Amino acid sequence: MPARTRLLVAVASVVLAVSTGLLLTRTPTRPEETPPPPQPAEPAVTYDAFGFETGAYDVVEHRIRRNQTFSDILAEHNVPPGQVFRLARSAEDVFSVRRIQAGKTLRIYRDDSLQAARYLVYQPDPITYVVFSLDDSLNVRIGERPVHTVRRSVEGVITRSLYEALAEQGVNPLLAVRLSEVYAWQIDFFRIQPGDGFSIVYEEQVIDDEPVGIGSIVAARFSHFGQDFYAFRFEREEGTDYFDEQGNSLRKAFLKAPLEYYRLTSRYNPNRFHPVLKRRRAHLGTDYAAPTGTPIRATGDGVVIEAGYTRGNGNYVKIRHNGTYTTGYLHMSRFARGIQRGTRVRQGDVIGYVGSTGLATGPHVCYRFWKNGVQVDPLREKMPPSRPIEETYRAAFEAERDRLLPLLGGAHTPQYALGTPATDDAVL
Repeated sequence: MPARTRLLVAVASVVLAVSTGLLLTRTPTRPEETPPPPQPAEPAVTYDAFGFETGAYDVVEHRIRRNQTFSDILAEHNVPPGQVFRLARSAEDVFSVRRIQAGKTLRIYRDDSLQAARYLVYQPDPITYVVFSLDDSLNVRIGERPVHTVRRSVEGVITRSLYEALAEQGVNPLLAVRLSEVYAWQIDFFRIQPGDGFSIVYEEQVIDDEPVGIGSIVAARFSHFGQDFYAFRFEREEGTDYFDEQGNSLRKAFLKAPLEYYRLTSRYNPNRFHPVLKRRRAHLGTDYAAPTGTPIRATGDGVVIEAGYTRGNGNYVKIRHNGTYTTGYLHMSRFARGIQRGTRVRQGDVIGYVGSTGLATGPHVCYRFWKNGVQVDPLREKMPPSRPIEETYRAAFEAERDRLLPLLGGAHTPQYALGTPATDDAVL
């Protein structure tokens, strides 16, 4: 082999050796590493219903005793009188401490080391709460607990009263008032009787899974004197209203009664024996008994044409609604503010309060009703209805009605003229 060739071979060998060494240097083998032991997770910080960190304070529930003052309460928890005075004064524009009621609970957050009150929480109702801060700033703020709305349903048959029928099933009896408002134009709730039935889909207000109030009625069926009355809530741009299964508005020209929920004691009777005069005398009104001071409502829109006193009527108000109808309200204890001749009122406005002025044996309102200038029995009058659902919304209304109707049951469930029959698997 020539010398030049041997030299090239030697150089190539050296280059190969060096390259191999570099590669080995760049990719060394590593021993297997042991992972670090797992670290304990930090405990999650939680807060109570009023925004205070759980466990950060010693919490005491103080039930307010009768005649116990705000100062008396705080003195028991090491708050100096001067600080109590300044706190009460700073609270005046937010929540006066004079509104704190006996029987309710004051929640006191105390410092663990000093056992002195740092914050106070008072709940005037299940939703609202007031926080009194005893820090250097001495401030007061009002908060609201988050309220969730859930849908419930209830059905039953009345044996004694609607209130009792609901209470027996653990339902807030306020639902009876809601129902009377929905059906104010169809059903006289003074005349409901044993055997009447109901089925209601309604909204309930809930805080931490505890019911705190009744919301709106979504749909209802009320069986009264053998007839089923349906109501379906429907929202549109013009507002929210209730309609029957045919799409007719439940809102009529007049309310069935001038009181919300009390007792009918005497009906329209052309030949009644008068309890005060002790002789036969036509009773051309309908009497509703209620405690003195109960608000009396205008049963329809109109203008007050009389507001005064006579020996027989006592304090009374007369309202002209249109060229056909006029109503009167007798024996009031007093008029509502602003009620005088010429005042324009809306349906449901309070015009006065129940009393026993004039020829009356006890607190009640005598409700009078004129049609074309002649007094008639309002319970026998067929009132003119308001407008039905607008054609623009009819398809949407029918879909909503068909979804809710199977939830109400009743003999008439499949018997309706509009829309597609609802299926058995309809849900809220």
